[in-house]
Amino acid sequence: MKLVGIGFGNLVSAERVVSILSPDSAPIKRMIQDQREKGLLVDASFGRSTRSVLLMDSGNVILSALPPETLAERFQEKTQQE
Repeated sequence: MKLVGIGFGNLVSAERVVSILSPDSAPIKRMIQDQREKGLLVDASFGRSTRSVLLMDSGNVILSALPPETLAERFQEKTQQE
């Protein structure tokens, strides 16, 4: 299992991430609210503004304060190390 840092010491399994999205669009905001109501939202932004949204294969949604470009670079570094 490959773990990737998503900020503030939080790690996620690289194999379980489906996509990394920007939280700016209305459909993504609705999805975040729906998952919050279902109890499937993990807020890993530590009170800072959400800059990226990670969709997991389990249906969970994880919020991060790091921008999607930074997270994508970290995920690519992990795959290149293999």
